[in-house]
Order: sequence, then C-alpha cells, then structure tokens
Amino acid sequence: MSNLARKYQYHQEPRQEELKDILIKSRKITKGEKLLFALFLSVLFVLSVKLVANQAAIYEVNRDIQRVEAKIEEQAKINEDLQARVNELSEYSRLLKEAEKLGLKMNGDRVKVVQHR
Repeated sequence: MSNLARKYQYHQEPRQEELKDILIKSRKITKGEKLLFALFLSVLFVLSVKLVANQAAIYEVNRDIQRVEAKIEEQAKINEDLQARVNELSEYSRLLKEAEKLGLKMNGDRVKVVQHR
C-alpha cells in the first residue's frame, strides 16, 4: 500500500501545478478590458487638456480685465485733473481779468444772471 500512496501523491502534485497554470492564464486582461482602459485614458487625457486650456483662457481674460481696469483708473485721474482745470479757468475773477485785458467793460444794466445746473 505504500506504493499506492506514493503514486497517489505523485499524481496530485502535477495537478496543483496545472491548477496554478490555469489560474495564471485566467488572470489575463481581455481585449474588451484593454479597450475600456484605453478609452478611459484617452478621455482622461482629453479632459485634462481641456482643463488646462480653460485655465489658460481664464488667466488671459483676467489679465485683460486688469489692463482695462488700470486704463479706467488712469482715465478717471485724467478726467479729475481736467475737471479741476475747468473749474480753475471758470472762476469769475479770472474771467473778469481776461475781459479787462480785451477792453471789455462791465455794464450792470446788460448783465443777466444764469444759474448753472
């Protein structure tokens, strides 16, 4: 009986190796899984490129907005300076001096007061 037991054990060992080979063979990735994985990677790549492109566009728009705001501030300062110059040149005493230089005289009967809005 000992020979029988040895034969039985001898036959069991190759079966375990065959089972391991079968298990290893069944772990292969199928073509469908490869296709899905490739599709997933391509979609991921496209979305990441799109994200980077959108961020670049947003950055450029923000930069343009900052330039426009700087120009607006500069123009507002120029407008304030010009308004101050207009107020300075519109003073009554200055206008009277300029009129006297040109030889004009003040005639109270012909002066009409106009209110500025």
